[in-house]
Amino acid sequence: MKRLAVIAAAAALAAGPAAAATGSFFSLRNTNFIVLIAFLVFVGVLVYFKVPAKIGALLDQRAAGIRRDLDEAKRLREEAQEIYASYERRQRDVATQADQIVANAKREAEAQAAKSKADLKSSIERRLKAAEDQIASAENDAVRAVRDRAVQAAVAAASALLAQQVGAGQRSAGIDEAIDEVARRLN
Repeated sequence: MKRLAVIAAAAALAAGPAAAATGSFFSLRNTNFIVLIAFLVFVGVLVYFKVPAKIGALLDQRAAGIRRDLDEAKRLREEAQEIYASYERRQRDVATQADQIVANAKREAEAQAAKSKADLKSSIERRLKAAEDQIASAENDAVRAVRDRAVQAAVAAASALLAQQVGAGQRSAGIDEAIDEVARRLN
């Protein structure tokens, strides 16, 4: 690399206007020579005061700062990815819990509906049983009332019949016997 730089500098000096100028190149009257000396002095001053080293140190500091910023950005990116993954896990967990809650609510609603159906069925059965009992009781009451009326009618008919057939003395004994017999048959 240095060799290439030396060759390029020599070519530039050889092909420059100084080569075309007449007279000696190393003369103070030659402006190209003065410019070359000023340039070399300028470069020497820069090297003496270690300007390239300071520029290199500034560039190194800048590179270190950029490296720190990149490391910080990488760390923040990893943190953000971890937080994002955590939120995704939470979201999946919450979605799972919501599905479970909905499933539980459906099961409970179905169980409650089944229980309500069973309660309604048993209530209807109880009411039907009570109605049947009331009907049976009413039938029994009606049968008893009809029997009582039939007994009364039979007793009245028997009394009237006996009164016609039997005299006054036998009447009371016959009536008593007939009443006893009718009572025995009905009970």
